[in-house]
Amino acid sequence: MENEFEERIMPVTSVANRIGLNVASDIYCYTDQIVNIVFIGTKDNWVLVDAGMPRSSTEIIEQAEEHFGNNAKPQAIVLTHGHFDHVGSIVDLTRTWNVPIFAHELELPYLTGKASYPEGDPSVADGLVAKMSPLFPNHGINLEEHVQALPSDNTIPGMKGWRSIHTPGHTKGHVSLFRDEDRSLIAGDAFVTVEQESLYKVITQQQEVSGPPKYFTTNWKAAWDSVKKLNDLKPELAVTGHGQPINGEFLRNELQKLADHFDTIAIPEKGKFVH
Repeated sequence: MENEFEERIMPVTSVANRIGLNVASDIYCYTDQIVNIVFIGTKDNWVLVDAGMPRSSTEIIEQAEEHFGNNAKPQAIVLTHGHFDHVGSIVDLTRTWNVPIFAHELELPYLTGKASYPEGDPSVADGLVAKMSPLFPNHGINLEEHVQALPSDNTIPGMKGWRSIHTPGHTKGHVSLFRDEDRSLIAGDAFVTVEQESLYKVITQQQEVSGPPKYFTTNWKAAWDSVKKLNDLKPELAVTGHGQPINGEFLRNELQKLADHFDTIAIPEKGKFVH
């Protein structure tokens, strides 16, 4: 198992970098440069959702130990999808923790070295992040025997009370995680709370509910259907892959607006995958 991203340095960061936030008693959101990872659970039983940017494993482990105690180790790592900013430190984390990794079965080709994602599409927006996207790593990563498919009954190992929801569009096997008891949602990149194509907004973390990052999204019909599916859940709290957590009436209103007007809010006017 090689670390495909070991030498990659991503110069983009945000004002939220290295800031953690307790968004619920057992949900801790930590921002790694421009992407969020989530620690879910309590000291004796917790799971890490997504694995951050390349070369961030030391910081992620330090956060885990600060939050859960010395030598803290998750029950598992769950991946919403396999884009580089969500699996950037997965190899080093797995070497340290040696825990199982779970992802949707349709995402496994990208996590076992059998497929690569399309290159970022700079034509989808004028923002500098979109223009930089062809430089972002798009190749798959081979996690070998460490990764396996999430259970077909939508349960999530190590996450009692949570269920996985297939929310394709951004990638084929993208998943979101939902807890019915308190309607908490880990949305991944099914939708985000920052305009991810704009460098200024990414850096400042200016909050707005937006569709999935345009430059990497390959199926816009599926992406819209996924947002409708999540809106139907009426979440009270949402932690997204990019941007700050959001809750309450503002979340409900903005997610409803996105579901109703996804074609004008989220879908770009042009791009390789628009039509």
